[in-house]
Amino acid sequence: MRIVHDLAQANPAARAYVTLGVFDGVHRGHQQLITRMTEAAHLTHDAAIAITFEPHPATTLGYEPPPLLTSVEERAELLAALGLDVLALLPFTPDTVRTPATAFVEALIQHLHLAEIWGGPGFALGYRRAGDVPFLRRLGAERGFLVRVVEPLTWEGTLVSSSRVRTALQAGDIPQARGCLGRPYRLAGTVVRGDGRGHRIGVPTANVSPAPGRLLPGSGIYACLAHTEHLGTHPAVVNVGTRPTFSRASNSQGPVIEAHLLDLDADLYDQGLAIDFIARLRDERAFPTPAALVEQIYADIAQARALLDSLSLPGRGLG
Repeated sequence: MRIVHDLAQANPAARAYVTLGVFDGVHRGHQQLITRMTEAAHLTHDAAIAITFEPHPATTLGYEPPPLLTSVEERAELLAALGLDVLALLPFTPDTVRTPATAFVEALIQHLHLAEIWGGPGFALGYRRAGDVPFLRRLGAERGFLVRVVEPLTWEGTLVSSSRVRTALQAGDIPQARGCLGRPYRLAGTVVRGDGRGHRIGVPTANVSPAPGRLLPGSGIYACLAHTEHLGTHPAVVNVGTRPTFSRASNSQGPVIEAHLLDLDADLYDQGLAIDFIARLRDERAFPTPAALVEQIYADIAQARALLDSLSLPGRGLG
């Protein structure tokens, strides 16, 4: 898959089947849409192209953007795995907001040799979302392209969406999030120096600093898979929260992400660490003494090890 930052760079050798969206999380609904489009494009020896935007459109429109499920790089990796030929990563600017639907489509025709536009029933593009499905079908009849509508995916009776994934993760509902994503939720970041308390109590942890704006699962203790930059994948127990046993030292700093990697005690500072959330073990809570906390941590480790061993989950690598 090629990544371009301007439609003029795409230069497909054939006609293009095109879809547009933020695609945050690349959940199973996104996967269904893009897989069907890609298969259809390749049957006619045409190119499958997805257009996405950076930053999130809400930022340019003056709204608070939702916490993101994926970085741009993660989104590109996940989309590439679906067989796309080209990902156009375009800046979402005030000019983008003001672009009329007709002008946007004309750019697709000019630069991509547009054959088909794919989207869901609520798909729309252009200024004030004027380019909805009926509009695009009328325009397509004049300009020689088709509009394909893929019905949204439902799982357990409810539509799969990025907002549903966010709500599940913020509630600590890992099975719900994984069912919508089709894979564990992954949170990547850099290992930074903490206060060293984990080493002092005999349970060393890696403090992970994710990129700003990333979604953190709800506070709690989780069984995870941790993918290190140089030392492979390891089972882990991860604490997301404020460490209430040591509240005075931690609450002012906001939520922390501490990962104890089972069977690995290594210097990971300044390295990348990606965490796949597999199961939530319990709530975060305060303990009367550090010794009581350590006793519970060892119980968490035993529970996480048994659970992860039983699932035999492969890692995806850092990517």
